[in-house]
Amino acid sequence: MAHPVDVHVGKRIRHRRWLIGMTQQQLAEQVGIKFQQIQKYETGANRVSASRLWDIADTLDVSVSFFFEGLQEEDKAASDKVAVPEDLMGDKEALDLVRSYYAIPENQRRRLFELARVLSDAA
Repeated sequence: MAHPVDVHVGKRIRHRRWLIGMTQQQLAEQVGIKFQQIQKYETGANRVSASRLWDIADTLDVSVSFFFEGLQEEDKAASDKVAVPEDLMGDKEALDLVRSYYAIPENQRRRLFELARVLSDAA
């Protein structure tokens, strides 16, 4: 069974890779490994070593700490009653929505965010 931290780190790798439009193959080539290893990292099946995580962070242009962000919130969210899919960042539709959201000009994006917040509070 995969350790929850390994699964979280893998999700963050996949999330960042998707956001910048990079394939598993492209990431693997830049890091110097096979794409199957990236697949195993992203599912949490294999643990990412510190040096490999450093290389992945460098390739994806984030700090190493990026991969650990949200761990405490995940524990907290597990106790909340909000109906959010378990693997939100693994959901293609959710990632497409995030990409589309960030493609909107900032002033309109802010208004859209406020509308979404009002609608979710009303539900």
